[in-house]
Amino acid sequence: MIPEELTLKIPSLPDNIRIVESFIDQIREKYNLSDDVYGNVIVAVTESVNNAIIHGNQNNKEKNVHLGIAIDNNNISFSIEDEGSGFNYNNLPDPTSPENIDQPGGRGIFLIKHLADEVHFISSGNKVNLKFYLS
Repeated sequence: MIPEELTLKIPSLPDNIRIVESFIDQIREKYNLSDDVYGNVIVAVTESVNNAIIHGNQNNKEKNVHLGIAIDNNNISFSIEDEGSGFNYNNLPDPTSPENIDQPGGRGIFLIKHLADEVHFISSGNKVNLKFYLS
């Protein structure tokens, strides 16, 4: 397979998650992603985009979320970047600890880290790179 890069830019509207899901569905078909990889990708990437829309861009439809995809024989990588100021990704509470178990938020990044094979926050935290191994 020839390495390929694709990009998508969406305004920060929660309904645009459907565009991302459709985009990932097209990637699945084009590259014949396994059910396991597809399941991990769809949940982790849509959660990342949702975080970018809600937390990063504060639901400001004038700001965009940028999604990049790179794929080769061994892995598929996604970069999700918002136009917000970022956050401190080094100091996140553990949502599974007893004091946080009843808290309504804080599970998205925990979930992303468990579904992607590699997770790297970039710069101020307004960009995340997710990598999924294909073999």
